[in-house]
Amino acid sequence: MAHAEINLWSLAFRSSGVVFFVLVLLIGFSLSSWAIIIWKFLELRRAKQRSDDFLDLFWKAKRLDHLYSEAGEYADSPVGQVFAAGYQEVEQVLKARSSKGGMEEASVLTTTETAGVETVERALRRAANQEVGKLERLLTFLATTASSTPFIGLFGTVWGIMNSFREIGARGSAGLAVVAPGISEALIATAVGLAAAIPAVIAYNHYQSRVKVISGDIENFTADFLNLVGRHFMRM
Repeated sequence: MAHAEINLWSLAFRSSGVVFFVLVLLIGFSLSSWAIIIWKFLELRRAKQRSDDFLDLFWKAKRLDHLYSEAGEYADSPVGQVFAAGYQEVEQVLKARSSKGGMEEASVLTTTETAGVETVERALRRAANQEVGKLERLLTFLATTASSTPFIGLFGTVWGIMNSFREIGARGSAGLAVVAPGISEALIATAVGLAAAIPAVIAYNHYQSRVKVISGDIENFTADFLNLVGRHFMRM
């Protein structure tokens, strides 16, 4: 096994210029994708845990202004950040209403209530899109790695096989000793390309499902918060 590993590494380091460049490029893709895989695992796990914690706190809270004062401790909670944006908008709407005085007619008040809820909804949607965008950040690199590295590796393999055929033509011999090193060197590129792509595609699909779960939590919270705003705040 050790001897095979030494031969594998020696073949990689003795590769021709183009194949060697392909291998370096693929290794760069692989190392970068593994760094992203580990980072996104920690980030998404933290985001889910902190969002669950915030939701528990939200439903237990008796006053939203007190909850808002604690929202700064949940900067890594997507749901907490959506709540903060929504509550800030509620305060702005209530201040704007109070500044107009209490002499409006009933129809005007109804229109103001509807506009206020719509304004809060827009703020919630905007904050939700921002938070989901943060969660999806760098996932496109995993998708790019998964889709492109097999073809980059295949390019290196084709180039290596072309070199092998040129070697055969130059030496006038197709013996195993002539063909095997070039073919082995070429196939390494495909193997490295697949080794970079497989973890990337698995992680991408898994993390997309995790983002979808958190996005569902945000959407459910947005609907609940809007119902709460419509019932209690916009009719004050």
